[in-house]
Amino acid sequence: MRTFVTMLAAYWNKLPWYLKNKYIITMISFVMWLAFFDQHNLINQVEFKAELYKLNQDKDYYQHEIVQIKEDLQELLSDNRKLEKFARERYYMKKTNEEIFVFVDEDAAESSH
Repeated sequence: MRTFVTMLAAYWNKLPWYLKNKYIITMISFVMWLAFFDQHNLINQVEFKAELYKLNQDKDYYQHEIVQIKEDLQELLSDNRKLEKFARERYYMKKTNEEIFVFVDEDAAESSH
């Protein structure tokens, strides 16, 4: 038993002064707790930053798309020829005395499947 105590005392005396200070040990423990074990640790913070960056990119993309769609809508509502062209191309609408033939590129059809 005495040898264990003497070994422990010798080990304690070899430690640098800053590892013997209870305030520094408390500070290191607190930083380690915040960095790795807390609910809002560094790993989660990095993941949250990456997710926030992606969400901001999505937000910018959708805002740009909204502006583009509003411009297209304004253009369609202001010009009847463009509205008719849009309806014919997009929804295959036709006049009562017309027939519509849709040509599909086989290469494009196969690559989409």
